[in-house]
Amino acid sequence: MPETSIPTTATPGSAPGEERLAYRLFTGADDRAFCERVSAALAEGYVLHGSPAASFNGSTVIVAQALVLPAAIASADAAVANAVDELDADEFDADGAFAGHA
Repeated sequence: MPETSIPTTATPGSAPGEERLAYRLFTGADDRAFCERVSAALAEGYVLHGSPAASFNGSTVIVAQALVLPAAIASADAAVANAVDELDADEFDADGAFAGHA
């Protein structure tokens, strides 16, 4: 199965030509600085992945948000589709596996 590469545009703070990470998890206090970090990643082309998480450490709300590159999602979706296509039901004797079951 061929691998799909992720665009190699560098992110702020990374070396020129360094490949961007497909997945990033931001954590920190629920404040303006956290929102600015997430906003900067969104401006770089990342998209939110899943819902944010929040916890309270006794004095501060700590939040987490996952972000992914759209190309990473497309690559993962393609890999799953290829794996499903490669499954051969007869290889697992699926025709008789569920005989007598509704």
